[in-house]
Amino acid sequence: MSFFGKIFSKIFPSANAAEVVAAPPAAVPDASGAPAVAAPPPSIPLGDVPAILDAMPGAADLNWRTSIVDLLKLLGLDSSLAARKELAGEILFSDGEPGSAEWNIGLHKQVMSRIAANGGTLPAELRD
Repeated sequence: MSFFGKIFSKIFPSANAAEVVAAPPAAVPDASGAPAVAAPPPSIPLGDVPAILDAMPGAADLNWRTSIVDLLKLLGLDSSLAARKELAGEILFSDGEPGSAEWNIGLHKQVMSRIAANGGTLPAELRD
């Protein structure tokens, strides 16, 4: 299972993580040579992500809403820099220096956006 699939299945245990799309598929040029725009995967409403995460044991002690490290800790997943680099590679995130505050914040936002794209309900401030 992909790293993002593990995140998704920890939040939505009953969802089929095999159907989760970590990153949008690469656009393939059409007959005219122009890149085709890949359609996003269909999303199936799965639930209110903040409510689910806030109900998890230890959520009150972690800043999962802005910290990728705390989000991974809350889910019981490896939060090491190597694991975060693996996740970033999987979702095609490359903004900033790996491990920097800017990079971690950006990675968190990308993970939240991918959760929303796969059916999780998130307020705008967690997706943008």
